[in-house]
Amino acid sequence: MVKQERAVRTREALIRSAAEIFDREGFTGASLTAICARAGVSSGALHFHFTTKAALANAVEEAAARILRSITDRPARARSSLLQHLVDVTHALAAALRQDVVLRAAFGLGADAARPPHADLRVLWQAWVARAMRRAEERGELCAGVTAEGAVTAVVAATVGFEALGARDAAWLSRRTITQFWLLLLPTIARATLRPELEAGGARTPA
Repeated sequence: MVKQERAVRTREALIRSAAEIFDREGFTGASLTAICARAGVSSGALHFHFTTKAALANAVEEAAARILRSITDRPARARSSLLQHLVDVTHALAAALRQDVVLRAAFGLGADAARPPHADLRVLWQAWVARAMRRAEERGELCAGVTAEGAVTAVVAATVGFEALGARDAAWLSRRTITQFWLLLLPTIARATLRPELEAGGARTPA
């Protein structure tokens, strides 16, 4: 049991250390030696868990996919609209990207041309936004002339852009930036009678 717990801790340390190196150096620039040193383990211990750098990158993406699902699967606030829930989730995602290097690194790995993504977080995010917006459309929350498809394009393009820019400048992932985006978009896509209820600043999230 002790050995199993130690193995789990070692694996988690390697994943986090790899994420920190991938976030800073990218997939190509990251070295297994640097990852081992940051995790405080031997190369033998690394190869026991991960046979290649690609396998380690895959593990980072898998861990990040679980984090992303924990964000998108959060229940909506009581009596909130589907559009409000979408706003809240984008704020939560931006906060997590600022704070969690595993999530941030995995988004970067998905855009790295040096390797095909194993679990492309941008694709997973797009799929979730599409489902959320279709439900909002079905419930009549979108204004006349706005389609779920068009609204998804705007939301995904903007949020993925914030993620990419935020990798080097956290201001792009600030609550203020996400709020400004929704202040511009909500009057364009939301049904007029719903707009007074919508909070562009989202639920209480870190600044």
